[in-house]
Amino acid sequence: MMCDAPSLNRVFIDFGPITIYWYGVIIATGLFLGLYLATKEADRLGLKKDLIVDLIMFATPIAIIFARIYYVTFEWDRYVGGPWWKVFAIWEGGIAIHGALIGSVLTAIVYARVKNVSFWQLADIIAPSLILGQAIGRWGNFMNQEAHGGAISETTYESFHQYLPDFIMNQMCIEGVMYHPTFLYESLWNILVFVLLLLMRKYNPLRGEIFLSYLMMYSVGRFFIEGMRTDSLYLFGPIRTAQFISILLIIGAIAFIIYHRKTKSVRYYYNGKRVKPQRKNKKK
Repeated sequence: MMCDAPSLNRVFIDFGPITIYWYGVIIATGLFLGLYLATKEADRLGLKKDLIVDLIMFATPIAIIFARIYYVTFEWDRYVGGPWWKVFAIWEGGIAIHGALIGSVLTAIVYARVKNVSFWQLADIIAPSLILGQAIGRWGNFMNQEAHGGAISETTYESFHQYLPDFIMNQMCIEGVMYHPTFLYESLWNILVFVLLLLMRKYNPLRGEIFLSYLMMYSVGRFFIEGMRTDSLYLFGPIRTAQFISILLIIGAIAFIIYHRKTKSVRYYYNGKRVKPQRKNKKK
């Protein structure tokens, strides 16, 4: 579908030599909203807010580093033979959410051991914040006109035009071609997952199940949406890396949930004391 429409300005504000882009502003907004949500949940559970704030402070830079390492690893051919500093040029684009997730989880595991708290409890507190941040962050991709799908047909364009506002349609018109707004598909899916995770809290699931459900539900959506994108990283041949990782996460999350429910051996900490999860007595 050919089109001709003006795109939004990627620059949020320009101070001469200093340029702040919408992408960074949107990512920062997602981070701060996620932090606020996590600290409120920690406070509700009787944990110190500083426990979450310190975790985010450690995990954020490590997540960015892992996100870049992940991307460069699967796009190594782009950097071989070029200037060595290009490997570190994040400002030119090239980070991956799965890499950030790996870095965040490893940081949380180490942090939990150092602080003598349960990793699963921290993960359950952070999970809704993670998916909320991802939902918001996709709008940074929108401003950069990236992470989109393939070109759409005339019929699809007419259907979209009935429901989507002009600013989205215009931004998805790139160099005269209209593309699928896969950033929007994933953002909406992530918001649905976010709502479901908040609802899960009311049913007192086993420790770890909120985080594991996050991994499973996000991965289901990512698997299908990734198949529509034109900028995927590839593991080998036609195998998309994100789809392969999504399958592993779905299988792993289901396996952990079954194991936790079968063994009922999840342990966690409240105010420094190690306790067993509370169970409702079965009615005779």
